[in-house]
Amino acid sequence: MHYYRYENAEVSCCYKYLMFSYNIIFWLAGTAFIAIGFWAWSEKGVLSDLTQVTRLHGFDPVWGVLVVGTVTFILGFAGCVGALRENICLLKFFSGVIGFIFFLELTAAVLVFVFQGQVREWINDFFLANVKAYREDIDLQNLIDSLQKLNHCCGAKDPNDWNLNVYFNCSKDNPSREKCGVPFSCCISDPADTVVNTQCGYDVRISGTPSQWGNTIYVKGCMMALEEWLPRNLYIVAGVFIVISLLQMVGIFLARTLIGDIEKVELNYY
Repeated sequence: MHYYRYENAEVSCCYKYLMFSYNIIFWLAGTAFIAIGFWAWSEKGVLSDLTQVTRLHGFDPVWGVLVVGTVTFILGFAGCVGALRENICLLKFFSGVIGFIFFLELTAAVLVFVFQGQVREWINDFFLANVKAYREDIDLQNLIDSLQKLNHCCGAKDPNDWNLNVYFNCSKDNPSREKCGVPFSCCISDPADTVVNTQCGYDVRISGTPSQWGNTIYVKGCMMALEEWLPRNLYIVAGVFIVISLLQMVGIFLARTLIGDIEKVELNYY
């Protein structure tokens, strides 16, 4: 005698609760991301003055957190409720959106590979636009500082990119104390220092050329640092992409399997 899973036309409890467990993690993660995003906005006073959202000329990292959190929350909700309630519409929505996101990821990877020059130029312009807005948002400021410190770089191409910022440019009518300087994250720090010197970048660009500033600040641009980082970490990047893709494929497989079970039961019922 052979056993077939659909012999009694039942929805598999195994796949049902695997689907629920798979999605409850993302549902909770999405909730956490949304909460962190609104907390960050409340700390900056955005929730009390929503016009700040439109006044920022650079990239607000909180937007990224909220978008990721919202998408993750919606997908987690659709997957959890769709599995528990055996709702075909929610399960189809879940698998469809996951499949669409996977398609976008593949498309983006191909476009980045084919149009490397244009992508490099776009990233450079994006970085310069955020250099201009460095002092406008504390989260953007922390993001740029972290990027420069971790990659030992300064500016997009070189430290002179900070001339684009009103606080750091070298114009004669600039009253800022940071005139002709760079952010502290550009400074070459001494490992023995226990306190961060936030004024270490003051006046470093008043005289000399980038090659002469090498003892004080990083003179390599962050674009070059990124180009050097990618080949060294290619296997890590590929591994992350493969893991994310596998997780998406597992989600689609579980959703489509449940949909097939539910449709089989409904067909036999009617």
